[in-house]
Amino acid sequence: MALLFAILVPVLARVYLSVLVSRRRSRFGEQLTDTLTMISGGLRAGHSVLRAIDAVAQEANEPTATEFSRVVNETRLGRDLQESLGDVAVRMKSDDFRWMAEAIEINREVGGDLAEVFDQVGETISERAQIKGTVKALSAEGKLSAIILMALPVLLLVFLSLVNPKYMGNLFGHPVGWMLLGIATVMMAIGGFWVHKISDLKF
Repeated sequence: MALLFAILVPVLARVYLSVLVSRRRSRFGEQLTDTLTMISGGLRAGHSVLRAIDAVAQEANEPTATEFSRVVNETRLGRDLQESLGDVAVRMKSDDFRWMAEAIEINREVGGDLAEVFDQVGETISERAQIKGTVKALSAEGKLSAIILMALPVLLLVFLSLVNPKYMGNLFGHPVGWMLLGIATVMMAIGGFWVHKISDLKF
């Protein structure tokens, strides 16, 4: 049991951390349209880009507020604004935010109405979010089917072990049974990975 816990605890901790990171990135992406609107409004009010970002850091919800506060603090310590924004895009794995950072960099080099650019980027992100929601709804059935197909053999194994332990004991107590269980585990892992790739649509 100690060995089992020693193996499972780090794995479960990593899975839990991955879930938290995924939720944080998802919330950041959902808030991005409002973030661009706030920055655009600040620019139209006559503020600089950094001042508009600082306003977002003070008024936005988490995790946008924390990420933008970090950008402001790093910039005040002498780091280039573009590098800080690029790190946010990497941490959040957000292509949409990378577009925003690139728009700021282009504006710094060639000038132009940055507020108008942000408005257009915001509209594009909003349309992509609608398409993303549609794709998720359409692929939800396939993902649910995959979960059911992966769970059925495990549930059946547990059910038979409880109903007829002697019958299942032949499977667990013989080398041939161990081999069959190993083959079944490998095949289920391959099938689960395959179905996941089919239902995990990229757009």
